[in-house]
Amino acid sequence: MDLKQGVSTWWEAITSGFGRQDGLEPDVVQLFLVIGIPLLVTLTPGIWRFFGMFVTFVHELGHAFAALMTGRVVKGISLNFDHSGQMNSFGKVGFSATWSGFWGYPAPGVLGLVLITSATQGWAPLALSIGALILLVALIFIRNLAGAMIAVFTAVAAQLVVVFLPIEWISVFVAGLGTALVIGSLKDLVKVVGVHTRRRHIQQSDAYILAQGSSLPAGVWLSLFALVIIVCALASTYILYSASTVSIG
Repeated sequence: MDLKQGVSTWWEAITSGFGRQDGLEPDVVQLFLVIGIPLLVTLTPGIWRFFGMFVTFVHELGHAFAALMTGRVVKGISLNFDHSGQMNSFGKVGFSATWSGFWGYPAPGVLGLVLITSATQGWAPLALSIGALILLVALIFIRNLAGAMIAVFTAVAAQLVVVFLPIEWISVFVAGLGTALVIGSLKDLVKVVGVHTRRRHIQQSDAYILAQGSSLPAGVWLSLFALVIIVCALASTYILYSASTVSIG
């Protein structure tokens, strides 16, 4: 297969996702895959070390998307292997800066809820195709070597999933990825709360930065993070439970 054929195959796989299929109604095996594998990925330190970088990428894309929503200009995104990152933008101070600063920690939880909803409503191929394209576009905003390595690996993996994953497994994969992001969002929430509880390196915390630029203390911002993330987790659980064919009791 030459380059032209490869690009054609990739684009066909991308565009084939712009349609709807039957929504996921997970049976026992599928429910185990959608919940069990994400738990393994997020709770096993060796695996989380790598998947957590993707969660950080989504965190920084949340900042970037929120910045673009309010007319700010995104200068770049930096990602590091220790799960830290930074999104730089410029624009008017005030609401736009606060808005973009808020949507980092909640972003993985919100995206996870969107992916789970897409899978159960029959839009998993569309979610996968759009996600793969967004990851490609995001590459132009990366500004450091570690970030480039993380972003390129993530983008390539997404394209391979789009091209090679059988259609009957797309909904399961998308729902499982959504579950992993929701759990990852909860893990990062616990981590940032711990940072403030121990009062170590709080200057790098989104909540601390938001507090410095507003009249609300960091504790309020942490509570707002928690509110959005927990609502996403509960909503995701309810959606999966409602769609499941497994009867309890």
